[in-house]
Amino acid sequence: MDLEKLITEGRNPETMEIDKLNTLDMLKKINDEDKKVPLAVEKVISDIAKAVDSIVERMKRGGRLIYVGAGTSGRLGILDASECPPTYGTDPNLVVGIIAGGDKAIRNAVEGAEDNSNAGMQDLININLTYNDSVVGIAASGRTPYVIGALEYAKSIGAFTIGLSCNPDTRISNIADVMITPVVGPEVIMGSTRMKAGTAQKLVLNMISTCTMIKMGKVYSNLMVDVQASNEKLIERTKRIVKLATGEDDEIIERTLQKTHFNVKLAILMIVTGLDEDKAKKLLEESGGYIVKAIENYNDNR
Repeated sequence: MDLEKLITEGRNPETMEIDKLNTLDMLKKINDEDKKVPLAVEKVISDIAKAVDSIVERMKRGGRLIYVGAGTSGRLGILDASECPPTYGTDPNLVVGIIAGGDKAIRNAVEGAEDNSNAGMQDLININLTYNDSVVGIAASGRTPYVIGALEYAKSIGAFTIGLSCNPDTRISNIADVMITPVVGPEVIMGSTRMKAGTAQKLVLNMISTCTMIKMGKVYSNLMVDVQASNEKLIERTKRIVKLATGEDDEIIERTLQKTHFNVKLAILMIVTGLDEDKAKKLLEESGGYIVKAIENYNDNR
């Protein structure tokens, strides 16, 4: 597809004179365009759901979630992946972000990196991609060679492939098992896809990782019960989470968290059931790490 035919590369008729506006009106124009993004994402929620269900199915078989992109798209994948370990207590290798040009490209543009389709394939080979893994190819244009190479290789070995683009009927859509296409329209500044397209990609990636972690038992109610207490703020958050989940006395919460080395999930289960640490840990393991299921099993066997 020619560049000029891409929606994301179009010229926005609403912002043709943005350079003549005062600061307030300039910002209002940007804000008006940003309002269109969640509505575009809303239209593709069923596709996001298909992607999540397949990712979870494979993750339960030992698979990983891999984000692949170039430029802004690659950086957004890395951002989402890097937040999973502290938020959900995941192994850093469970959700992985890969960017064309390697780590240097996170901060600096690497010329020509996105045009190398073989590099997309090689970067997946380098992490020993398997058929149990899920690969999300992120490209606003839907035609980035690096992402196409990665998706084609992933598909060739039986991995689950997902495309995320802001243009319909692209090269990526002919490869991916599931295609997610929030069409946000032309950018405020022509071709600046770090704006609306980037925002849409961020929203979709948030949805994918969050729903995946919920379905993997990392959330109880709406509480992040696998959070890693790696700093003072997160230590306080663990106490608040256990408090909200159990309503228990602060002293008991503190003592239980200390005993479990700030394992929030285990602390909640111990307080709710009254079990000691070993029995609660065994019950949690038998319940696949799901607190709700563990409590149900405990009540069923009383």
